Amino acid sequence: MPPAQNAEPPYRVIAAEIRSRIDSGELRPGDRVPSIRAIAQRWGVAIATATKVTAVLREEGIVEARVGSGTVVSAQPGRRRAPAADGAASTTRKGETPDQELRLRILRTAVELADTGGLHTLTMRRLAASLDLGPMSLYRFVAGKDELLTEMADLVFGDLSLPEDGPQGWRAKLELVARQQWRLCRRHLWLPRVVSFTRPALVPNMMDHTEWTLRALDGLDLPMDVRLQETLTLHAFVITIALSKADEARAERNTGMTLNRWSDSQRSRRRELLDSGRFPLLATFSDDTAPDLDLLFEYGLARHLDGFAALLTDHHAGSHRPAQ
Repeated sequence: MPPAQNAEPPYRVIAAEIRSRIDSGELRPGDRVPSIRAIAQRWGVAIATATKVTAVLREEGIVEARVGSGTVVSAQPGRRRAPAADGAASTTRKGETPDQELRLRILRTAVELADTGGLHTLTMRRLAASLDLGPMSLYRFVAGKDELLTEMADLVFGDLSLPEDGPQGWRAKLELVARQQWRLCRRHLWLPRVVSFTRPALVPNMMDHTEWTLRALDGLDLPMDVRLQETLTLHAFVITIALSKADEARAERNTGMTLNRWSDSQRSRRRELLDSGRFPLLATFSDDTAPDLDLLFEYGLARHLDGFAALLTDHHAGSHRPAQ
């Protein structure tokens, strides 16, 4: 879909999102903000665009570079702050205890570390060091890394806002929730490896998405077990494509070679195979472009929903068929 005319440049949209986290008090003076590399990966933009994001925030005096810490929220007086609860000075957000605030900071920092370097770089020791805490102090908030990953997943699912009712029609609703989850997985490439279908995490924000998708199928006269299977299958489709996205990001990080460069490096071998005559249908395709996972996602989503529509047609036809 072409961008809307007069839309804000991407770097300003991202800067506004980070600024809102600072204004709300979620990020406080001295807290690290997403690095240029983390911005590029999380929002799917080029390094040049991510650099502009940091530059804008620095020009506004909201963030500053600090040796040994990277880019942090500025302590400059006059930086915009969220109003304190009841007009009084406060070090926490309204309704939060200091422990709840620290727990949120731990989870947000863990998400940033995983976004930047992948799950293999996220250790309890590194997380504690990023927060200037002792490693053992983290265990007041999470029992271990497995629980940490579950809570991280629940936190980022909570960043998505699903409308109470959503658009009209089951198909539009399923498209909405699938595309939201796809964008979430693109932003947090570690997320697909944390989600389990056999041992699902019993955490509220992820369960909200399951509940919302089940509710999207209201009025279709389907048994609840069929509705659950559709909900899980749709989510599994998103996760499967997202795993390929995550694998590509890891390959690029490990080799320093982009997908397009890797595809170029395989051109002679690919042409040798295609010119052999063994693969006449494959030989009709251009070998100049790398696979586009966004197009694959949209195609797969459309075909899946076509299949679900056919199931509904068969179900309704069967329910009106006269008894033999």
